[in-house]
Amino acid sequence: MLRAVYAPLLVALSFLTLLPVGVANPTDAEISRSRGWYPFVGLLYGLILVILVVALFALGFEPYLFLTAALVVTGLALLNRFLHLDGLMDFCDAMWGGRTVERRLEIMRDSRVGSFAVAGGACVLLVKCGAISSDLLLSSDGLSALLLFPMVSRWTMTLLLTVFPYGRQEGIGSAFASGERPWLATAWALLTVAAAAWLLLGASGLVVLAAASGLALLLGFWATRRLGGGLTGDCYGAANEIIEGFSLVLLVPLVGSPMTQVAYGGGIAIGFPWLAGWTP
Repeated sequence: MLRAVYAPLLVALSFLTLLPVGVANPTDAEISRSRGWYPFVGLLYGLILVILVVALFALGFEPYLFLTAALVVTGLALLNRFLHLDGLMDFCDAMWGGRTVERRLEIMRDSRVGSFAVAGGACVLLVKCGAISSDLLLSSDGLSALLLFPMVSRWTMTLLLTVFPYGRQEGIGSAFASGERPWLATAWALLTVAAAAWLLLGASGLVVLAAASGLALLLGFWATRRLGGGLTGDCYGAANEIIEGFSLVLLVPLVGSPMTQVAYGGGIAIGFPWLAGWTP
């Protein structure tokens, strides 16, 4: 019974981070249920990013907002061994470099990268750096946004895993497809990320969550048609990277807006009391 709780969490951590955790010989059911913990893993990402920002500013990086943002984005990529960024680059190459379904799937298996991959990866990284380097997101209020956006992006991976079929006959994604009652784990993931959005940024957080979910569904629908009826692991990684950038762009005007105050306590983490009065 205890393994039924901790095994999916450890599987999620081993899939989505470089942490040396996991369980021996996880079952298909445990792999499938791990999707329910994806937003929680995203929260751990957010906590690490907040600690990194606070540490950098304590070291005197306040005047160098873009450099701080670049270090945050680099840290984010390092935490998952560049896995999601690799998926994004393969996704871009396949979607715009292949003329047939078979060719697109072949490109996704190819370890080489082309011009579409480089352009797509560079654009997403620039968007993330630009958004994070804004005064609002690197302020005490904006730290709530840094906690939330990795949760939202990883929730959309859960959403895509549940809504769309897996596009290959073999691969680790087949375990997700064979799992029983995936909607239970998905409902737990949604409850987790929705509660965090409400507590951290109030109505603004829920707007970002809804918009990101809608974009992920559109992206999944388009990719499914381009890939012959299903998604691959690269699609999930690409969705995470795209939704991270999209969420950050939305958060720039929403942080500090009146909508944020429509929440429990105006956002339980807004202002971070121990950082009161700090503005970069």
